[in-house]
Amino acid sequence: MERRLSAASRRSAPSAIQKLSHLAQRVGAVNLAEGFPDFPAPANLKAAAAAAIAADLNQYRHVQGICDVLAETARRDHGLDVDPLTDFVICCGQSEAFAAAVFAIIDQGDEVLVFDPAYETYETCIELARGIPVYVPLDPPSWTLNEDKFLKSFTSRTKAVVLNSPHNPTGKVFSKEELLIIAQACQKMDCFAITDEVYEYITYDENKHISLASLPGMQERTIITSSLSKTYSVTGEFNRTTLDRLGWRIGWACAPASIASAIRNIHVKLTDSAPTPFQEAALTALTSTPNFYSSLKKDYEVRRNFVLQLLKDFGFHISFKPQGSVFVFAELPRSWQLTDIEFVTNLINNAGVAAVPGRGFFHRNFDGESYHHRHVRFAFCKGDDTLMAAALRMRKLADSKGTWLTGSSRQEDQTSSA
Repeated sequence: MERRLSAASRRSAPSAIQKLSHLAQRVGAVNLAEGFPDFPAPANLKAAAAAAIAADLNQYRHVQGICDVLAETARRDHGLDVDPLTDFVICCGQSEAFAAAVFAIIDQGDEVLVFDPAYETYETCIELARGIPVYVPLDPPSWTLNEDKFLKSFTSRTKAVVLNSPHNPTGKVFSKEELLIIAQACQKMDCFAITDEVYEYITYDENKHISLASLPGMQERTIITSSLSKTYSVTGEFNRTTLDRLGWRIGWACAPASIASAIRNIHVKLTDSAPTPFQEAALTALTSTPNFYSSLKKDYEVRRNFVLQLLKDFGFHISFKPQGSVFVFAELPRSWQLTDIEFVTNLINNAGVAAVPGRGFFHRNFDGESYHHRHVRFAFCKGDDTLMAAALRMRKLADSKGTWLTGSSRQEDQTSSA
């Protein structure tokens, strides 16, 4: 019966990146690949979740208090006037919120603009809704918005624009000037915007996250999606056996009432309710003091700088320093003849350190671009012990002056990793 499976399920087969994850697990590699923290979530959050379970808050439930706090936060941080009773949908993580949003607005044949490189689940959700993802390449090395390319990507079938800022995998934070270009185009073409703002509190240096919905004329057409996962370290580890991402799975969509209602109707059919004990604990997370957020940024900035220096010491030339998120998207030096997959395979085998080949974030429209095979993503949302272990292993490999970086041992490494 395998031949009777849907085309969408066949397109969602395990990728080369997932196969490399299995290799990393087999050799016990230090994990700088996946964007989950390997240090504990805040103690008060865990205590709140445990208390909710002990109080038997374990059945289907909608915790209105989350919406109340989110509405207050949106008003304070972005100047948005939202109704907590009608404008929020609490979902099982940002991933479900995004999927439900896409299913609520996309019909067969509708086109959705996505900035490339892009997080992989956007494409799947759009295609499951029978929409057509249209990729708009950001210009390296700073991943700037090319206004001409962006505007030429619109057609009469364009229904929505997807914006992820701070951005995975590059760490880019879209500037206000870039956001204004996006906002003006969405209004001119009468399009929706779906934003992924999961890294909204994780920005560095002088960079500041601006919600697209806060710009003039955009609140009425923007669906904001976000979650607890990244800010409060409750993402959970990727389970390579079941291919599930575990964790608390508390996310939300925020949109005008009529749009939120459509998203809510789909959410109920998909999962019915987000985990109740974790909804209760979300109230503790979302009412954290300002000091929590400032400490979070400072802590991650230290980790970012540590990994940037590590990569420089290893031989990378860092042309773009992440402005937000928890990733460094580093370009392989031109003197290294390996592709991204070859580099990561060899890094796992020779140093015992796992990263993610960049090509999985680029899409088939632009496979001819040489830079699509020349980037590697490293996650720095890791504990000090993990980062130090990765540094020791990579520096030891660099000191050995092995020849594989230049590609002279390419065939041997490919054979040994098969």
